[in-house]
Amino acid sequence: MKYVVTGSLGNISKPLAEKLIAAGHDVTVVSSKDEKAAVIEEMGAEAAIGSVEDVGFLTEAFTDADAVYTMVPPYFGAADWKKYIAGIGENYAAAIKASGVKNVVNLSSMGAHMPEGCGPVSGLFFVEKALNALEGVNVKHLRPGFFYPNFLGQIAMIKSMGIMGGNYGENATLVIVHPEDIADVAAEEMQNLSFKGKSIRNIASDEKTTNEVAAILGKAIGKPEIPWVNFKDEDTLGGMLQAGIPEEIAKNYTEMGVAMRSGEMDAEYKKNKPLEFGKSNLEVWSRVFAAVYEQS
Repeated sequence: MKYVVTGSLGNISKPLAEKLIAAGHDVTVVSSKDEKAAVIEEMGAEAAIGSVEDVGFLTEAFTDADAVYTMVPPYFGAADWKKYIAGIGENYAAAIKASGVKNVVNLSSMGAHMPEGCGPVSGLFFVEKALNALEGVNVKHLRPGFFYPNFLGQIAMIKSMGIMGGNYGENATLVIVHPEDIADVAAEEMQNLSFKGKSIRNIASDEKTTNEVAAILGKAIGKPEIPWVNFKDEDTLGGMLQAGIPEEIAKNYTEMGVAMRSGEMDAEYKKNKPLEFGKSNLEVWSRVFAAVYEQS
């Protein structure tokens, strides 16, 4: 089988490509960086170097593929982040139509049922919409929860203030996921190609309250007493701006926290939870957190 994986050598795309290569498939990895080409080729894949903003490039890369894995690469320089994300979805849809691809596994997110009010995830609503409009194309949208590596952003706060925190609500329960578990699901869906029409698959590795997150990650770094503090929205926004995060990005992340706090972000997930969690619970991943903490 021939597969195309977008997302370069990211936290999901790299292990996904490795799994497909190990299974004996022909894999092309799309990246915007020339310097990634050698690493991609060393993995045993073909490198397609170009921009996801170039429909012609994407069309050429997708041609003759049995299935394509699509994801919107992070870009923090957008003047309108949601619009940018939606635009990449339109580019993917146009290239899929032009290339004749019939099977797509798309990385979306829990909360992508919300066309507004969920920060960058509301941009993914429109990515799903664009792909769902394709006729004769089977699309499986993967909707994972909150990524474990997002917690790495708490390290500076721990070191400077001795706390963890966010605007997710008082001791809120978080649906969280290891990128490797997402890669496992994506590889399974791409190799089986048993999905027809347009469908959704929710993905989670664990569910933990914010207090439990602080206790587990705190224990891993030898600071089990670290509290999780519930921040006001304005404090969350101000803290990100003070840390140098662009205002557009900070506003969107703050908005996503509001959606988490209200319960709307995980409302659809609760209606259709995965039958089982992925293999990597938070306790397992906490060792990664501890290693990064020690090196920072």
